[in-house]
Amino acid sequence: MNTPESINSDSKNLFNLISKNWDNLDASQKSSLTKIWKVLTYKWQLQILFNLPFLIWWGLDKSITEVHNFDLYILNYLHLPNWAVSLIGFGQ
Repeated sequence: MNTPESINSDSKNLFNLISKNWDNLDASQKSSLTKIWKVLTYKWQLQILFNLPFLIWWGLDKSITEVHNFDLYILNYLHLPNWAVSLIGFGQ
């Protein structure tokens, strides 16, 4: 049965648990984990970098009506079929 004395609030906090385990590692383990973390975050940074222009354009399209009107003008100029326009999200 769990009593208040048996429940340790420090182990419930994930950040404290991770930092305590990190402090217990030796230097070689820390360096290898740091290298793995750098590889993972490099991939995430690259993905964000590739998607950033589209995210910026989407934000401008949602917030500024002139950008949205420009998008509609380009779509009308291209004379795309209705099924293609509906796939893009501009369908009626």
